[in-house]
Amino acid sequence: MSEQVSAALLVVGAFFMLLAGLGVLRLPDLFMRLQAATKASTLGVGCMLLGAAIHFQDLAVTTRAVLVIAFFFLTAPVGAHMIARAAYAVGVPLWEGTITDELGNPSHVATPAAQDGPAALPDAAGRGD
Repeated sequence: MSEQVSAALLVVGAFFMLLAGLGVLRLPDLFMRLQAATKASTLGVGCMLLGAAIHFQDLAVTTRAVLVIAFFFLTAPVGAHMIARAAYAVGVPLWEGTITDELGNPSHVATPAAQDGPAALPDAAGRGD
């Protein structure tokens, strides 16, 4: 039974790693690529290490696998976030299909229509400019 669970976890982990690789190749800008690489590869590494821990059925291997999974789950998203913040600060352009820039820098948005926005937004009293 443990062989089937281990094999299933290894296959699921390999599938998520494949999705991470495809995301890096196919997505249009740096920020989307980082998101795909971080989320899918984190889940893929976690599944593969759990599969290895179940396969070996040794306390030392299981402890190391769980510690590596915890370390990876804590550091990979933080590292990707820091890379994305540095890229944004340097001025790496967003994808041309980006509609809004949540951090509020209109120079990062590539489409002219997204930069124009509505002519007048109502203020708190409901009046437009």
